[in-house]
Amino acid sequence: MTSSTRSPARQRLLDAADRLFYAEGVHTVGIDRVIGEAGVAKRSLFYNFSGKDELVAAYLAGRDQRRRDRIARHQEGLENPVEKLLAVFDALHEAVAAPGYNGCAFANANAEALPGSVEAEALRTFRGWLAGMFLDLTRQAGFADPEDVANRLRLLYDGAVANSQLDAHPDAVRLAKELATMVLETSQRDTGAGKKPS
Repeated sequence: MTSSTRSPARQRLLDAADRLFYAEGVHTVGIDRVIGEAGVAKRSLFYNFSGKDELVAAYLAGRDQRRRDRIARHQEGLENPVEKLLAVFDALHEAVAAPGYNGCAFANANAEALPGSVEAEALRTFRGWLAGMFLDLTRQAGFADPEDVANRLRLLYDGAVANSQLDAHPDAVRLAKELATMVLETSQRDTGAGKKPS
């Protein structure tokens, strides 16, 4: 169901869930609070979602799509895979600089979740996509050990996410991008893969 065909009540529930779950946590905010914030009847929740788990899953799926879209927007028009890798950090900078930034929605939701929960599944889905994107681009860039380079970049990305939230460090993403640039400049390329990034 696209956003244009969603019922107004469903969208209001999703908007309220997104605000409350991200700001206060999926395990803290009860379903009645979401219903009250959305200004809909209780039956609207169960008409649109089977329960809180499905609402949480929809909230996290929305966060996942927005993050992917933000990264794609920053990579748009770039041909060089190294530039695309660094653009991921530009997208992260946009996110952490936004008012109300409260860290990674997936990590926050998963903090108290049980294995196999919708929160754990959403975290695995996004993390799998992120890891795959880094690896695809390091392969395209022709690094001799693309998996090692991708792992280093992902560690820098994760560190910037955590540091921006836990220490409210506004420069964390800039520093992570500088370190990522150093990783990309100094990592060995396959013979004939071309010049190192300048």
